[in-house]
Amino acid sequence: MSDSFLNRLTSVLSHIDRSRPKVVVTRNLGPDVMPLFKQRSDIELLVWPEQSKCDPKWLLNNIPGASALLVMVTDKAPGPNLRIVSTMSVGYEHISVPELSKRGIKLGYTPDVLSDAVADLSVMLALMAGRNIRETMAVVNEGKESLTFQALWPAYPWAPYLFCGPQLSASAASPRRTVGFLGFGRISQATLARLIPFGITDCVYSSSPSSKPTLERDTALQQRYNLHSLKRVDLDELAKQSDVLFVLAPGGEATYHLVNEEFLRKMKKTSVLVNTSRGSLVDSDALAKALREQWIWGAGIDVVEGEPQITDDHPLVKEPRCSILPHIGSGTLETRVGMATLAVKNILACLNGEALPASLDLDGGSR
Repeated sequence: MSDSFLNRLTSVLSHIDRSRPKVVVTRNLGPDVMPLFKQRSDIELLVWPEQSKCDPKWLLNNIPGASALLVMVTDKAPGPNLRIVSTMSVGYEHISVPELSKRGIKLGYTPDVLSDAVADLSVMLALMAGRNIRETMAVVNEGKESLTFQALWPAYPWAPYLFCGPQLSASAASPRRTVGFLGFGRISQATLARLIPFGITDCVYSSSPSSKPTLERDTALQQRYNLHSLKRVDLDELAKQSDVLFVLAPGGEATYHLVNEEFLRKMKKTSVLVNTSRGSLVDSDALAKALREQWIWGAGIDVVEGEPQITDDHPLVKEPRCSILPHIGSGTLETRVGMATLAVKNILACLNGEALPASLDLDGGSR
């Protein structure tokens, strides 16, 4: 958002009428959620009428006098003189947090609601990557030759190891299976719970050096899931030990390209990498090289650095053993309704003078 836009926005917001709070919403949230707003006769509601990215000009024309703004992850959220900005997302990179903090504006977001949906998708991507789903589906659906067998499906001779990949679950041939997590928060723990029926025997994870030890929690999880081991390790050990590695840490400077060429070279040749957090954690060029030169078996990713500007000439798109989804981790009907509902409740709580159900502590935390 340009400086001139923000300057004009600051000017028009200087004459706020708070007698009837005005709420600006940058997307229609559907029949399950919008009634939460519409049943309130004491607020003025303005909604961007299209199911597309909100036009900045529309926002500039309609935000004067607004007390609350509800944005999507694709919108740039202005902060000056608002009482609250509520985002329908866990991430808030699209919002000027320092500006909100300086002006004492609350920031609501939607954590927890999407943990189960992202955990489901993470397991799905692990299976897709390990079992060569992208490569083998292309053989059937697109008539393409596979990486391993240079022929179309009707010409394939049956072979004992045709289309084979590493098994996610434990087996007689591989009785110990270790799952790794880069970041071990809510989504990682939900993913681990889903992996237990596959016979996962060991779990390793790496988290921020500044985070406190959680031995009591780790012991409880190990006992609950009857694991041989569950322990916190450094990045080197995480790379070396993981049969499947899930990248589920926050974005930002501290985690930028943690998964780089050095890290990938330490992984097993049969290992699978899954990223359902932020594209910035994984060096795309390094991952493409690792797949091309077979340092690891495969990758399943829901996020790519630079998205959505990802086309068919992107190095990862060219790799047949990289299954790529267009950032749909929270994309279930139940989850999106839950996220939208929480985003609305954050706004209504603020307008009612109540504590927000889910807000970011702009001094460094969440509550």
